[in-house]
Amino acid sequence: MFLQTEYEFTLPKGYVDGEGNLHRRGVMRLATALDEIEAAKTPEARGNADYMSVILLSRVVTELEGLERITPEVIGKLFTADFAFLQNMYETINSVEEPVIQVRCPHCNQSFTDTLSFVSGE
Repeated sequence: MFLQTEYEFTLPKGYVDGEGNLHRRGVMRLATALDEIEAAKTPEARGNADYMSVILLSRVVTELEGLERITPEVIGKLFTADFAFLQNMYETINSVEEPVIQVRCPHCNQSFTDTLSFVSGE
């Protein structure tokens, strides 16, 4: 049995770095228990529970095109639409059930289940 542990995504808006470059495509991996434990132990998360999401996402987003490292500062500078997208993706891929979606073919009208994709155009 194959367990998918990494998921590609495309941010709705994209991260704009200090030089004005836009970064939209990335990869998120499944979270581990240690990710949540370590994030909760950070001084920033202890002082502000909402900041825990920033720490968690910086641990599980493993790639964002053109960036060497994904830090809490990078996650914190995302547009709110992108931050909400990543939070939703985190909850979806780390749920107990495999992320799937019910779809209907526009040509034959047949309904079927397919793997959920977080990459635009797929």
